[in-house]
Formats: sequence, C-alpha cells, structure tokens
Amino acid sequence: MHRFRVTLLAVCLLLVFLGGIDLRTVLRNPRPLRTTVSELERSAPGREWLSVEGYVDLLQAISTSGTVEVEAFLVPLKSSPGARSYRVLVETRDPAIVEALKTYHFGLDSELERSRFVEERRELFSGRRDVTGMLTSTLTGTGNRDRLRTLAKDYGEKVPDEPVLITEGLEPARLRGFFLAGVGLLGVIKVLSGWKKKAGPVTRPGGAAP
Repeated sequence: MHRFRVTLLAVCLLLVFLGGIDLRTVLRNPRPLRTTVSELERSAPGREWLSVEGYVDLLQAISTSGTVEVEAFLVPLKSSPGARSYRVLVETRDPAIVEALKTYHFGLDSELERSRFVEERRELFSGRRDVTGMLTSTLTGTGNRDRLRTLAKDYGEKVPDEPVLITEGLEPARLRGFFLAGVGLLGVIKVLSGWKKKAGPVTRPGGAAP
C-alpha cells in the first residue's frame, strides 16, 4: 500500500510539472508574436507562438509519410520567392496544400501535366503565406528533425542542417495546462491527506499509547 501511494504521488507531481510547463508557455505567449522568416533565421524569437511572414515553396515540400495516405507536409517557408536556401519548415495540414501536393506527386502522369498544374496554381505553390503556429518543443523538435533527416535521406531531398520547425495552427495548450495542473494538485492533496490519517498514535495492547 505504501509503495502504491508513493507511485501515485509521483504520477501526480509529474502531472503538476507538465501542467506547469503548459501554463508557463501560455503566460509567455498571450498572443502570436509577429515576425518574418529573415528574423527567425537570424535568431531565436524568445517566444513559441508565432505569426511568420514568408513565401512557401511547395515543390520542395516533404511528405511526412512518403505514401498516398498523407495528412501533412513539411513545407519550406522562405524570405522571398526566389530564395535558394531556407531554414524554416512549416508542418501543415491545410487541405488545399495537401490535396494539391497529392495530385502533383501521385495523380499526374507527365512532367508537362505537372508543369501546367503548378502554373495554374502558382500563388498556392510559391506565393506569400502568413503562418501562425507554434515552434516545436525541444523533445518534439528533436523527433521531427530526426524524421526529417530520415525522409530526406530516403527520398534524396536536401534539408537544412538546423531547421526551424513550426506547426501551423497549433496554439498554447491553455485548457490542457489547467487540467493537468489541477488534477495533479488534487491528487497530491488526496495522497498527503491519506497519509496524515494513517499517521495517528500507535496504541499498545490495553489501550496505552507509547
């Protein structure tokens, strides 16, 4: 029973810790920080929730799965339409982008068809796009970078050595932070109050306390 209570207390403290991380992120990010691709490539913004001005390059987008059944793409976000290099990649699930890229890669039979398809949708493939989303956390970012390098190696794509990864549409987890912290605190209080009830005076046979 004692071991169970210790384990339960550890779980509750972990929930408080995770909820605290979310709440600190919320406090640091009351609103999206407006910035540009050039500024983001030069230095870290000090915030996680960003609204970034840039230009997409869908022809260099990388599928996160490499199959027809794809739900997201990693899309380069550049400082100008003609920029050759990039560091910023946006993970997007925008249906218009996903469907256009699926058609381009899997639904057309010739280069002529692909060229015509891109020309008819030039604004979508290389136009300006203001992206609002969250920088990936250290843990998530490491996993995404490893996945990106693996995909690039498998499909022969060139990727930046130190990519800046943004998940489009993601916001600070307000409700999750309050929920985790609240549940964790209630659990800690319940476990500690249970220990206090058990910690009464030990009586000897005959009713005499030590």
